[in-house]
Amino acid sequence: MKIVVDLAEQRLHLIDDDGRTLRSWPVSTAANGAGEAGGSGCTPRGEHIIRAKIGAGLPINTVFAGRRPTGEVYSPELGAAAPGRDWILSRILWLSGREPGRNRLGECDTMRRYIYIHGTPDEGFAPEPRSHGCIRMRNADLVELFDLVPVYTEVDIREA
Repeated sequence: MKIVVDLAEQRLHLIDDDGRTLRSWPVSTAANGAGEAGGSGCTPRGEHIIRAKIGAGLPINTVFAGRRPTGEVYSPELGAAAPGRDWILSRILWLSGREPGRNRLGECDTMRRYIYIHGTPDEGFAPEPRSHGCIRMRNADLVELFDLVPVYTEVDIREA
């Protein structure tokens, strides 16, 4: 099984070992576009793996900060109280690059940039580039994906 994120389509596809699409969901990637440099706010391209899965069994809309649950559960009221907050909700699939010099090691390291596939407030979700580099999903979609993929699942992030 493999994940393919298509930046042009703003879609994430779960692909089986025979190349068939098992599921497909809308995503929101970086407002700054594609790129690998640290501090760029871009979504890194290329071959990655899921290095860690965080949040199994927690309630949907659990709020994370620093990859730890804060004890909060997101609601529109909580969102209105913190309008500029970059919400990381429900689950985290923490990505690690597999291509040294492109998305692994040095100034372009995906894992050190804390690039995740994570949930975002559903009422503000749109399948268009809006994130700070991560791949955002609707919460129910993310929980479904989270439960389907193991750690070390390959993730290929493509521009076209």
